Formats: sequence, C-alpha cells, structure tokens
Amino acid sequence: MAALLRAVEMETGGKVRASILWLHGLGADGHDFEPIVPHLGLDGRGVRFIFPHAPRRAVTINMGLLMPAWFDIREQDFSAKVDDIGIRASAAQVEALVTRERERGVPAERILLAGFSQGGVIALHVALRWKERLAGAIGLSTFLPETVTLPDELSQANSALPVFLAHGDEDPLIPHLWAQHARDRLIALDYPVVWKTYPMEHQVCAEEIADLATWIEQRLG
Repeated sequence: MAALLRAVEMETGGKVRASILWLHGLGADGHDFEPIVPHLGLDGRGVRFIFPHAPRRAVTINMGLLMPAWFDIREQDFSAKVDDIGIRASAAQVEALVTRERERGVPAERILLAGFSQGGVIALHVALRWKERLAGAIGLSTFLPETVTLPDELSQANSALPVFLAHGDEDPLIPHLWAQHARDRLIALDYPVVWKTYPMEHQVCAEEIADLATWIEQRLG
C-alpha cells in the first residue's frame, strides 16, 4: 500500500459517520478548501473532511519548478499526452486514504471523493475504479483524461456512481469545452451526472458552493 499523504482533517461534530476526501489544485495545498466546510451545512452531521497535501514534484510547464502537484503537466494543452504514470501514483496514495477511512469504520457508501482542477482528475480516477460502492464523486473545474483503458478499468460496484461536475464558463486554464467532454463521456457510460456551469474563471463561487451543499446533503443525508 502507498504511504499515507500528510493531510488536514476537520470534523463537523458528532460521531463520524461519513468522510469527504477533497483534493486541491496545482500549486495549492490541503489548507486550500478548509474555508468551504462551514458553508456546506454539515455542522453536527458527523462528517470528517480529509484535505491531503499533494506531493511536491517538478512541473514541466512551470519551467520544471518543484511544487505541490498530483501529476506533471508537459504542455499548455494538458488534456493531451497526460502524465498517466503520475496520475496512477497519486491515485494509489488517495486510495490508501480511502482504505484508512474504511479501517476507521466509515462504510464505503458514506465516502465522497472531491477535487478541484488537478485534484478533480485524481478524485474521478479513483472513484470510477474503486472496488466498493461510494457515495459519489465531485469534480470542480476539472477534466477527464481520455485513456483507452478507462472502459476496462471501471468498477462494477460504482457503475451508477453519482457525479457532480461544475465549471466556470470563462475558465482560461481548463476550457469549458473540456469539462463538457467529461460530462458527455460519463453520461455515455451511464453515470448519473449533475452538471452545473457558472459565470466565473478557474475558481469556485458562492452559488456553486450552495449547489454542492444540496447535492452532498442528498448523498449523505
């Protein structure tokens, strides 16, 4: 099993009955999405948030500088020539965190995987392949790399995994069209996808957080 990543943990109060693993974007860290927790309406609901810190690695597009990253980005169109080795290595580390939540007594069907940008790529990768039925997957301002192996790797247990996808229609980093392709690919594979778009760039907004809170309540309520 992969070594456990360092992570920020927050609990909403009450006996822990559910877990949300939330992965940050390129160059950020596990503290990035801490401020969102109070706005999700989960006080006293027994939810544990795990915000792991991505490993530091050289990112080609950023002159090879070392920074927190879930995988390398080799060119501006980083939906092409995706760093499959890096994605799978980070996915294994996130899988280790999911396994730990199971060992801590949280049933798989009470575990959500979420991620923003690069983190969304990893969250979707793990959730679509996880061997037990999960509560759902969240991909914010992200995309789904096109890999020929995807159909063969999909988990039968999560064949009807609920997915929440949201994107800014003015995103200059990950084009809105890429998110639409992710939506269409998952729908074609028969996943129940909730799709939201907002007038914003590569970020989150209050309306998005409100929509996400409603969706999480439906999954864990």
